[in-house]
Formats: sequence, structure tokens, C-alpha cells
Amino acid sequence: MNPALEELMALRDADSITEAIEIEGEDPVLSTRFKIGESAAAVHAAIGIAVNDLYEMRTGKRQDLAIKVSHAAASLRSYHYMKVAGDQGKIFAAQRARQRISTPHPTKDGRYFLPHMGMPHLAQRVLGVLGCEYELDAVVAAVANWNALELEEAIAEVRGCGAMVRSAQEWASHPHGKALAEKPVVEIIKIEDSDPEPMPELKSPRPLAGLRVLDLTRILAGPTCARTLAEHGADVLMVTAPHLPQSEYFVMDTSHGKRTCYLDLEDDVQCNRLLELVKEADVFSQGYRPGTLSKRGLSPEQLADIRPGIIYTSMNCYGYEGPFKDRAGWEQLAQTVTGIAHEHGLDRPTLLPAAACDYTTGYLAAYGTLLALALRARVGGSYHVRASLCQSGMFIHRQARVDYPTEGMEIDSRDLGEILSVTTTPYGEMSHLGPVLQMSVTQPGWDFPSVPLGTHKPAWLARA
Repeated sequence: MNPALEELMALRDADSITEAIEIEGEDPVLSTRFKIGESAAAVHAAIGIAVNDLYEMRTGKRQDLAIKVSHAAASLRSYHYMKVAGDQGKIFAAQRARQRISTPHPTKDGRYFLPHMGMPHLAQRVLGVLGCEYELDAVVAAVANWNALELEEAIAEVRGCGAMVRSAQEWASHPHGKALAEKPVVEIIKIEDSDPEPMPELKSPRPLAGLRVLDLTRILAGPTCARTLAEHGADVLMVTAPHLPQSEYFVMDTSHGKRTCYLDLEDDVQCNRLLELVKEADVFSQGYRPGTLSKRGLSPEQLADIRPGIIYTSMNCYGYEGPFKDRAGWEQLAQTVTGIAHEHGLDRPTLLPAAACDYTTGYLAAYGTLLALALRARVGGSYHVRASLCQSGMFIHRQARVDYPTEGMEIDSRDLGEILSVTTTPYGEMSHLGPVLQMSVTQPGWDFPSVPLGTHKPAWLARA
């Protein structure tokens, strides 16, 4: 068992593993010294083990598992492989422009700083501090006029997103890095007692059939968590509102297997409808800034009172304790502060060739949710599952390194062909990655295509 999988198994309060687990291949798959493929393969294998725990409760049996390291690496950049007939790259064009700006740039004091322009309203906050236009050369010149730490604080003050590049050693000695180092990579916290809830007896053979998941997340970790639960049969209802900023490209990538509805939490009637859905839910997954949902009666403790036995899953960038806990963040910032960008770059700090922190966090949150569901089935209780991009970055950093032969490495198209699917969607014919975990009896898959936001009514499906 590799060290990453051993670390994840330490979180599992269950008997020893009896199923066969095949992890095929090794890093490097992409051009980085970090073992992101092997780390991701370990997380996918852990998910399979946790799914088996629930499957065994229903059937008394377990399934054999298999995952290729190359497929696991591909799952950390699944948007890269998504194509929609007739699009010709138009949907992703704006995202690519933001990515060129949201990279580390040199500062006046000889350090590097990453200003994040992930969403237009957040970009305007950063640009307001920098005093420049939304254009690459202008941003680079403006960043060069600041000391890195002063710019980080100024952007945090206006609730924008940006971070000074730190080495792993600097992060380990930082108060926030120290706070995270004391926590497991996924936290499973009991909120309150409730009666055990055995897995429902249904006709469907799928491991998570009959479980209901509310998905109140956006870009990329949170939606990936719920998409993972959907691929094992859960009824996932994604809840958003028309006014909330989104990235259509990432919505398309992470909405397979889900239904999606609009509910505006600022409207009392619509918020009450969400609370009615909570009463019949098993999982409430959210990615809001800490404290945001508490103001609307949607904190972990409040929902555990409304629905004893709820699994409340939270994801953010910086975690839940420490001086940065209230800051918003993204994939690039997690790589920036935890030392990944510092080490990955050659002549200057550089981001990984994959959204490793985002997708890994989504998969880790799904793993924690599955473990919490098993705890609920065995001993009862409501649970709060917490994952963060920075914890995922630190998890990746803890693994060994590997040399890679060349820049620009890609996964062989013949290998990718094993997991590529073509689906008819409202967007058109979509080519995309399917689930990468292989299970010997109930092969993961999605029951619904990716659809535009707000397509469905805010209601649960009948339990099959």
C-alpha cells in the first residue's frame, strides 16, 4: 500500500481491507516532480473502499477495485479533455485569458505574487487595489510596484483573491500552515447524536442508490465531490441561483449525473423550500465562505437540528482554523501558499499542469462523506466533513518526488480512449472523461447528462 493510501486508510473506522485493489502505472504522467497521478490514484482507491463499506452493508459482499495512475492524473484536469460539438473553444476562451493573468508575477521586493482573476467581480476587487486595467502587461507592471506581503494584505482587506508565493518551509512555519498541519487531510467531526440509519433496502444494485445529496457548490472541488457521489447512484440535486457567478465550462465538466435547480437563498420563500429539501436529504454539500450560510439558518448545527443524521460537507481554500480561514481562494492560491508553485517552477514559481488541489479536494471530500455515511449507518450521528484546497496541497507535498524526462508531457490518447465518453447533452454532443475508478460489479457511471443550471424543479426523485 502506498503512503498516500495508508494516510487515507487511517481515517477509516472499519475492519481491514479484503478486496483486491490494483493500481496500475506510476508517475511521472505529467511534467512535474510531484506524484500527482499516484496521489490521485490513492484517493480514488480510497473512495472505492469507502463505497464498498456501504455496498457490503447492503449485500454482504465487496467488489474488486482497479485504477490506472494515468487515468487518475487525467481526472485532475478533466476539463482539459471536454469538447462540445461546434464550440471550437469559444466557451473556454475567457477562462484561458484569466489563467494567463492568474499566475505568479515578480514583485518590487524580489518575490512573486499571484493575483487571482477567477470571477469578474473578484477580478474587479484585485484590479481596484492594483489600479490597472484587466490586461496581462498592465497587471504584471502593477504587481511589480508592490512588496508581495503588503499586496497580499491589501487584497485580503477588500475580500479579493491573491497570495504571495511561499516555499514549503515558509508555509510550515506560518501560523496558518501550523494550524493545518495539526489536522487530518479530511476532518470528520460529530455534530450531535442521532439514531443509526442503515443503508436503505432498494431494488437498485448501485451502492449509493436511495441517498439524497444537496450540492450548493461552485468551481471545482465542491461540484467534483457531488459528481463523485452521483457516479455511484446517489440522487444529487445541485442548487444555485441565477445571480451567482459561474464558469459555464466548469459547470459542464462537473454536472454529469446531477439534476440542477434554482433557489435564491436571499428570498425567504425559496430558502424555506431548501429547508424542506434538507429534511429528506442525507448529504448537504457546500462551498461558501465560513459564516455565510449560518446567517440563513444553514449552519451544520442548525441543519442537524432540522434533519438529525445529516452529513454536512464543507470545502474551501484555506481550511477552518488559523488566520486565513475567512479568506476566499482558488486552486492557484493553494498551490501558491503551500510551496507547490515554488518547488514546481524552474527559473520562477510555476503552477502544476493540472488543477490538482481542486479536484483532489473534491475527491477527498467525497471520501470523507462516504466514511461519515458509514459511521451514521453503524452508530448514528450527524457529522461535519471538512476538506480544503490547502490541506490537499499539503497532502500532495507529503508524497515522494519523481524525475520527469521532458516538459509538456501528455497522456497517450489511446490510454485516454478507455475512459472517454460521448454524451448527448442540451449543449450538443459532448466528449468527456467518464469515471476513472473501476469496480468489478457496480461499475461507476452517471444516470444523467450534464445540463444547464436551473433545468429541474427543486424536488427529490422517488427512491427506486
